[in-house]
Amino acid sequence: MDIVLITTVIASLFIVIGASEPLAARLRLPYTVILAVVGILIGGGALFFLRTELTDALNPVAEAILGLPIRSNVFLYVFLPTLLFQATLGMNLRRMIDDWVPILVLAIVAVVVATLSVGYALSWASMLPLAACLLIGAIVSTTDPSAVVSIFRSISAPRRLARIIEGESLLNDAAAIALFGLFMGFVMVGMPDPTLSDALARFPLLIGGGAIIGWLVARCAIWVMAAFARYELAQISISVALPYLTYIGAEQSVGASGVIAVVVAGLTLNLTGPGRLPPQAWINLREVWDLLAHWAGALIFILAALLIPRLLQEVRLGDVLLIGVVILAAIGARLVILFGLLPLLTLLRISPAVERPYRVAILWGGLRGAVTLALALAVTESFLVPSEVKRVVGILATGFTLFTLIVQGTTLRSVIGWLGLDRLSPIDDALSRQVVAVALQTVREDVERIAENYDLTHEIVRSEAKQFGERLDEAVKTAEDSADILHHDRVTLGLISLAGFERDTILERVRERTISARMAEQVLSGADRLIEAARTGGHSSYQRAARRSVAYGRAFRSAVMLHSRLSISTPLARMTADRFEQLLSQRLVLRDLGAFINGRIRRIHGRQLADLLHELLFWRIEVVETALEGLRLQYPGYAEELERRFIRRTALRIEEREYTAMRDDGVIGAEVYTTLMQDLTARRAAEEERPRLDIAFQRVDLVRQFPLFADLDDAGLKRLGRAFKTRYANADDVIISKESVAKRVFFIASGAVELESAGQIWRLGRGEMFGQMAILMKRGLRAEARAIAPSTLLVLDEERFRRLLSRSAALRSAVRASAEKRGIAPESLLSDMLPDLPSESLPDGPDST
Repeated sequence: MDIVLITTVIASLFIVIGASEPLAARLRLPYTVILAVVGILIGGGALFFLRTELTDALNPVAEAILGLPIRSNVFLYVFLPTLLFQATLGMNLRRMIDDWVPILVLAIVAVVVATLSVGYALSWASMLPLAACLLIGAIVSTTDPSAVVSIFRSISAPRRLARIIEGESLLNDAAAIALFGLFMGFVMVGMPDPTLSDALARFPLLIGGGAIIGWLVARCAIWVMAAFARYELAQISISVALPYLTYIGAEQSVGASGVIAVVVAGLTLNLTGPGRLPPQAWINLREVWDLLAHWAGALIFILAALLIPRLLQEVRLGDVLLIGVVILAAIGARLVILFGLLPLLTLLRISPAVERPYRVAILWGGLRGAVTLALALAVTESFLVPSEVKRVVGILATGFTLFTLIVQGTTLRSVIGWLGLDRLSPIDDALSRQVVAVALQTVREDVERIAENYDLTHEIVRSEAKQFGERLDEAVKTAEDSADILHHDRVTLGLISLAGFERDTILERVRERTISARMAEQVLSGADRLIEAARTGGHSSYQRAARRSVAYGRAFRSAVMLHSRLSISTPLARMTADRFEQLLSQRLVLRDLGAFINGRIRRIHGRQLADLLHELLFWRIEVVETALEGLRLQYPGYAEELERRFIRRTALRIEEREYTAMRDDGVIGAEVYTTLMQDLTARRAAEEERPRLDIAFQRVDLVRQFPLFADLDDAGLKRLGRAFKTRYANADDVIISKESVAKRVFFIASGAVELESAGQIWRLGRGEMFGQMAILMKRGLRAEARAIAPSTLLVLDEERFRRLLSRSAALRSAVRASAEKRGIAPESLLSDMLPDLPSESLPDGPDST
């Protein structure tokens, strides 16, 4: 076929793509429906002109259209990876995890139920073999991501509803393709029938193998992309190769699910990419993928629709009735899942509740598209499938796809409106009115200032100001009428706004390179957890998430165990350095939130909420400062090195800004700018290297900070440093419990601890100790010790403590002072262990900690 003619046809298809979007907006129809209709018209027109005797002038064009290499593998290996990968790049995985049960039920259980329902219904209504009927059920059971995602995004559906639908459409392809492969083996002539046990045995490989391959390939790609930090086009090119290599590798090398592999690869890049790639490169990468997915989604619908006239050429009246059976069976299966299984799982507290309007929308939003047509096309292309089976499969799959697109797709917007899902909630509606009033007030002030600066005509300014004033008065009145938002809801909205602004500030600092790329992922994850906590649990959940952001995690505790028991210090050194940098980054960002509270929050939500958020912000800053101070005490000098690094990075950012401004103003030319930027880039790369943290060297410095050990020489301090064990405690961690056996003494290096006994409470801070009285009195502990802030404790066993006590006068004085403070009776102490401590100075009291 003439390459010029093929190029002309493909270019014309892009013109159709460009014209379809504004046409869909004008007709208020889904974009994919317009593409499908246009594709059907093009395909039908090509068949008509090729067979008509009216004219032969358009025969070359018709032959070029019908001769396009449209095969099932083109859809599955070229277009599907693009659509899956782009959809995962824009997905909020943390929000989707909240609904993982309904998503997996719809993506796996619903596919199996739909396959069985359609299969047995067709077997009852037709003369087809059961295997062929089940094959048709597998083909029509999968919703299409290109159809579903684009439609739900275009009709402004609620975010949770869109997430559930998108999650289902991304994952159910894997289950449907697996079932398709199973039943395809039964209908092919001359091939041994597969067994159900073999199919079930392969299922873990399909899912687990696909997930592992997707994660490994994505991590390798991210590593390479991070190494090419200065070459943005190279990074984007690698990202383009990633989904295709992942899909082919999973399908062809290990027989795993290419769909799962691509989805996992996309999610991995989505989670780690913003922190590993330069900010502008990540933005440009996302824009490139949006364009690629737009083209792929449009082409897959047009090309699939071109096939529809050919697939329906041999349709009969009985086939139309069978299409009706497929429609009823598929909708019935979806009804059972949505209104039977999901409510049952919610009743059993396995799944979060999915509201009835959402379930109705999900029922009507299960659109089929190019994936269904591609699987049907794979059947019609096979020489091993009987001709009658191929004919019926093509007709039923095509007819059902047309029904979902033309009937369900065109009415989906109306269904969403009828269910009231296109309207804001009462809280969001009231908030939007207040936001409009505040925004218009700001606009009026800015417009007045601009009019004065530019000396505009007073008559025009007064005329426009009058119209604007009327609109502002109406907005203020509306806002006052809707000012009945409950305080709890207003607090939640304020916290969500604050956490969102915190995330935006982090991204801005990453773009400015004030926060290093390696820390961006961790800090952004913390901000995302704050947003989720505020949405789900309000003030209390927000506080818990903020406390967790500075807490010692399980990985850190494991690193401490490796260091203390096996003397493997590398993981602890790396994680401690990460914690240093993370806390410094948090402190930097938190300092910027006060102005946001005083500005936006106070104007929209009022002074009371602003004051509450200020208190919460001060608490968070104090918690971060406490955790940071603990690290400073342990590793003096390292925090200063990181702060010096921060200042140097800030200076580089300002220097870059000045060079850019001078180039834009014409002060320097492109050659000078390029030379300056090359030197700056080299210096910035050097600043990316973080100072090395030596854990072993810092222990003696930490011990020296205790006044208790002031009378020990350097040799004694070193021996004591080796004897101490380090324990990290999060807020609310119980360090010692009542009635336990006293075996250790704890010295507080940082943080704070609360002791509680017989209704009395003592709070201890840095430099103090606890646990010594119970050891000296030789009885069980009567107090509970609980950390009230992230704390670092140095732990000494009983034997070493007694030896140290006998040698250190400062420690004995501290024991005396502690006993006096807690009211310990003189006879409770063992005088032979405290030869220099006069017993008469120890008054009576209840505590023995």
